[in-house]
Amino acid sequence: MRAEKRTATKKKKRTGLKIFLWSVLGIFLILGGIVGYAVYQTKSTMDNIYTPVEGRAANPVKLDGGNPFSVLILGIDEREGDVGRSDTTMVATVNGTTNKAQMLSIPRDTRTEIIGHDSTNKINAAYAYGGVKMAEDTVTHFLNGIPINYYIKMNMEGLKDLVDAVGGVTVYNDMDISLKDKEFKKGEVTLNGTDALAYTRIRKTDARGDFGRQMRQQEVIQAVVEKIATTETLWNFNEILTAVGKNMQTDLTMTDMTRIAKNYLGARKNVENMTVAGDGGKMDGIWYYNVSDAERQKLHDSLAKNLELK
Repeated sequence: MRAEKRTATKKKKRTGLKIFLWSVLGIFLILGGIVGYAVYQTKSTMDNIYTPVEGRAANPVKLDGGNPFSVLILGIDEREGDVGRSDTTMVATVNGTTNKAQMLSIPRDTRTEIIGHDSTNKINAAYAYGGVKMAEDTVTHFLNGIPINYYIKMNMEGLKDLVDAVGGVTVYNDMDISLKDKEFKKGEVTLNGTDALAYTRIRKTDARGDFGRQMRQQEVIQAVVEKIATTETLWNFNEILTAVGKNMQTDLTMTDMTRIAKNYLGARKNVENMTVAGDGGKMDGIWYYNVSDAERQKLHDSLAKNLELK
């Protein structure tokens, strides 16, 4: 009987850890609950990172599994004394009925109207000008009206802390690339936090540019998720919570995340990764990624379908 109880407890802990960093993404971290003492620790972290969007009307979704929802994921290159720009901008949609998730990566150099700033600029400028709210409004405009229900923001510098907290990660690098004094050869590479941060920032030595960088970000985040899903990370649980607490903000509450973990977790096994088709070019000496109205409408229609918008 005791052996059965120990086995059941281990299964509960393992499930909780899988929930801990739930990705329908690229860089989208959702902290779930686990048993015993860790519940208190997790709730404390979630209370610390909960940050509603100032000036935005509440747009709650009844997270019962029957209502799809969307999340704006922002990876911010935010350093001391600098507000930062959104180095990564992703939109995730999750449908609990069809168990399907979508992850749309929007290139940071995408040229668009910045809503609330009366200007046209790269989409990553929206956060620098007006924080999460302006980033949300700008992304909604770019996608022809797709609503944003929630957001998750992570300081990309914090990726270093997270990778170190799980004891490093191993990924497969598909080409020789480098950043300053950091070189990464083609093949399997093991990364500590500092290396992982450099690896996810490379653009110039990759012919795919921003798209290659986005792929590497997703690889590293997925590797972190897989590492956390192993029982060995129980010993690193406090370090992981500390890394998340220092570097992440969201308007999802602990209750919201528990409901998502309960009612939508199946969608993470059926993720459609989406990219934005366009052309790069200079305008007034500045390089932009230009996206046609037809492409924006195509993206809207796909996301709207998963969100069951009429």
